[in-house]
Amino acid sequence: MRSTLFNVAIDCADAYGLARFWSEVVGHPLNDDDHPGESTAVIALPNGLHLYFAEVAETKTAKNRVHLCLRPDGPRDAEVERLKGVGATVVADRRTADGAGWVVFADPEGNEFCVLRSAAERAAGEAGTCGSATVPGS
Repeated sequence: MRSTLFNVAIDCADAYGLARFWSEVVGHPLNDDDHPGESTAVIALPNGLHLYFAEVAETKTAKNRVHLCLRPDGPRDAEVERLKGVGATVVADRRTADGAGWVVFADPEGNEFCVLRSAAERAAGEAGTCGSATVPGS
């Protein structure tokens, strides 16, 4: 027996607003029945995984124990600039002079996530790390 990852649940203050941000990040729309003011919102990704946003009363107070690591379709540095343009904030820049590394961002509610190198950039480099875990070819 095994379990399959179905969704990543993200607690937030504004489910619809944060889901709209993440919709821009991942390039996929919110579910058609999600509207402003609702306490939950969902983005269904083509691979079957869902990003599920749920409003909670508590605010974020510390570093995430789990975060998303994103691999862009194009160059990492171009994606870094695009994400800054849609409202992400750089928390830490872990890029190195040889082109390896990643950038740690915060979404509009402070949830951390990383942007790694693209597959093409990764193929040209060696393994790296993201956070405290080794991420091959970040």
